[in-house]
Amino acid sequence: MPILSSGIRTAVVAVIGTLVTSAASAQFAPPPGRPAPAAPRAATAPSSRAAACHNGASFDRFLGELKQQAVAAGVSPRAIADASPYLTYDQGIVNRDRGQRVFGQIFTEFAGRMAAPYRMQNGQQHIRTNAAAFARAEKEYGVPPAVIAAFWGLESDFGANMGNLPVLPSLVSLAYDCRRSERFQNETIAALKIVDRGDLMPDEMIGSWAGELGQTQFLPTHYFTYAVDYDGDGRRNLLRSAPDVIGSTANYIATGLKWRRGEPWLEEVRAPQNFPWDQADLTIRLPRSKLAQLGVTYPDGRALPNDELPASLLLPMGRMGPAFLAYANFAAYTEWNNSLIYSTTAAYLATRIAGAPPMRRPAAAVAQLPFGAIKELQQLLVRAGFDVGKVDGVLGQQSRTAIKAMQIKFGLPADSWPTAELLTRMRGGARAQAASPPETAAR
Repeated sequence: MPILSSGIRTAVVAVIGTLVTSAASAQFAPPPGRPAPAAPRAATAPSSRAAACHNGASFDRFLGELKQQAVAAGVSPRAIADASPYLTYDQGIVNRDRGQRVFGQIFTEFAGRMAAPYRMQNGQQHIRTNAAAFARAEKEYGVPPAVIAAFWGLESDFGANMGNLPVLPSLVSLAYDCRRSERFQNETIAALKIVDRGDLMPDEMIGSWAGELGQTQFLPTHYFTYAVDYDGDGRRNLLRSAPDVIGSTANYIATGLKWRRGEPWLEEVRAPQNFPWDQADLTIRLPRSKLAQLGVTYPDGRALPNDELPASLLLPMGRMGPAFLAYANFAAYTEWNNSLIYSTTAAYLATRIAGAPPMRRPAAAVAQLPFGAIKELQQLLVRAGFDVGKVDGVLGQQSRTAIKAMQIKFGLPADSWPTAELLTRMRGGARAQAASPPETAAR
């Protein structure tokens, strides 16, 4: 599952990069039934900056200490020896990690592409093909087949796109780099534990540039903790065994992400124009009976159930875009990937695979501020005293909370969606504040 920063509503942080290639990654002919293993990448000299958080230690010294940590964590010397040819430094991976590009998409555009009918149909077909494994997973873990299939489709198109890079060099390079060193030291040790347990050989560990493995793109710590052997062959193989993928994904969703058996996750609704928009927020949960009193209905006008099941009104594009009820299980999606546009798309795709109709399209195009304007808005919010996290042109939860507060202050609909009107108001306030004379002490 992707490694992302703060959640996103108006823009998706899509670390969707082209795959890194290396001249040292020549492949060997595979035995029948196995993908070609990649040769270890030749080490490149790490930058001096990368070693700063390791007291100037060279990569070789750092690697020696990391191997000692792995032994202390229970990894056998045999597994470390088998993996050692792959524990090489790759500056290209570090450069890629530091240079992740951020770009924005409207939710309907992203969902239209990623939750397209073909992916819904493929998900339904995989559920039929692997009916026994899906039924077992739902019985044991309480996770519906459509929920598993949606993640499976989004993460790798059911195994078609898992990445083609040796994972161990990526993990150890990011472990040596200072940006997220401790995290990737733990991921490297977890990968060695996977080798030691016999699930994968080092040359089989082919995945994404950031170290995710398998058809639902588990980081090694998640792989080691939650992978299960569902096909009974004695290995937990998330690269080639569909039953193992299904059972392991269900285990992670249920155990790691605390899925609530028998409860919904997302439903499309329609909210009236006089809805109190300040109540539309993932941090606010209201009983469905209360939401019904406020005029929320299903898209076809049917009334919501008159019960106390709590839900949040989710507006991924503000009050002019689609509206959803996000239930407690929606938290599993934001934990899987804390980009709100991704998590909403994944939850929506699951509803489609489960048989829900397509969402209603906005009656008119929903305006979105360009990247530079969003970044300026964040700067103005910081100047107004709000903590928006990183000023990066990406609107996470902190930025959305600040936007809602300023919308309330200016008497605008408080739907957390940044608009040109809000930006104009804030620009005017900033100019007025800058023009006012400084306060002086009374004499």
